[in-house]
Amino acid sequence: MSHGNSAKFLLFCLAACVGLMCPPRHAKAQAAYTWDQVKDKFEAANPTLKADTINVQEVKAQEITAYLRPNPQFTLSTDGTQIAPYQGVWKPTTGTQVSPGLSYLHERQRKRELRLESAQEGTQIATSQHQDLERGLLFNLRAAFVQTLQAKAVLALTHQQLDYYDHIIDISRARFKSGDLAEIDLDRIELLRVQYESDLQTAEVNLRTAKIQLLQLLNERTPVDQFDIQGSFDFSDQLQPLDTFRQIALDNRPDLKAALESVQQSNTNHKLAIANGSTDPTLAGWYTYNPSFNNPYAHQTIGASVSIPLRIFDRNQGEKERTQLDIGRNQQLVDATRALVFSDVDSAYAQVNSNLILLRPYKAKYLAQALRVRETVTYAWQHGGASLMDFLNAQSDYRTVQLAYAQLIGSYLTSAAQLNLAVGTEVIP
Repeated sequence: MSHGNSAKFLLFCLAACVGLMCPPRHAKAQAAYTWDQVKDKFEAANPTLKADTINVQEVKAQEITAYLRPNPQFTLSTDGTQIAPYQGVWKPTTGTQVSPGLSYLHERQRKRELRLESAQEGTQIATSQHQDLERGLLFNLRAAFVQTLQAKAVLALTHQQLDYYDHIIDISRARFKSGDLAEIDLDRIELLRVQYESDLQTAEVNLRTAKIQLLQLLNERTPVDQFDIQGSFDFSDQLQPLDTFRQIALDNRPDLKAALESVQQSNTNHKLAIANGSTDPTLAGWYTYNPSFNNPYAHQTIGASVSIPLRIFDRNQGEKERTQLDIGRNQQLVDATRALVFSDVDSAYAQVNSNLILLRPYKAKYLAQALRVRETVTYAWQHGGASLMDFLNAQSDYRTVQLAYAQLIGSYLTSAAQLNLAVGTEVIP
């Protein structure tokens, strides 16, 4: 092996050893979370959602109590025990009679079944309300996710614009050294850089703040610098008709489901109130041992009874009236909720459509137009065909158009999340 090849081989081995001892810096970097991953983490870790899940379980446990039978009653009575000697003879247990007995309240008119049915409907209502809570929290999560995406897009845009402007400053300094640019013009160009620096600092703070809000919703303790997300920061030009979203909302909104289930439960409660107004007999039986009877065959006896309350005054009239009124109240709440569903869908749909109307010309015309104006004016200014003011205005206009487009994308994604919230399911990814 030649001396040159030996040196190259030694350098290669040294580089390999250094590479093994010093792993690349990005090896510890955490992968960016997608929306689906963020959503899964939220559903598994958010304390508000977990607390309400326990509440649903508590409500379901009430079904056990509702279906319990009345407990039987056991009684034990004694009588006939001597309290003084009879003719000088003291035998206190000779005449004592013992009488154990059992009684049971028999519920009529399907009271247990109606109680269970009402409790099961209460569980359905609690489940729907839990889904409605999750719907609202997911909107907050999606809004924070979109805000973070927007902050990332704006930060990338400000970096790009600052790099481009630094390139312009380098060209301007070269022109100044060659005598092709006045010093006052160079000073004005360099002073404008402070706006780009301010935009960059603002974008970094906004991104950090958005990540903090997202981490709070996830109940995550990951340091902000190690947390990142990824997703498409763009818009879809396809929008279904309004009636389609209305129908989807009527089929999926959990608050509307809860309102309808409340009507069903109020009907069951009214049936239960009527059943509770019926008479429930108490069946009893007992056994008696009485050694003091003269009849030797009557020392041991059994007996039975039926106790029927006379419901002359209390026939559960008040509860019957209350549950009947509650049916009408819940029906009115259904109408109010249905009107709210239409209002939410119509408002969110109008906002999404408005953002699309503004975004279409940006994507088709304004972005390319702003870039073309900036490049044309910059080229003309560098060759003496445009004034410094025209050049600075072109730079400012380009920055304004780019930021406005990013803000419109963020507004569109937020309004799309609002439409998903109004519909009750994810209709716009």
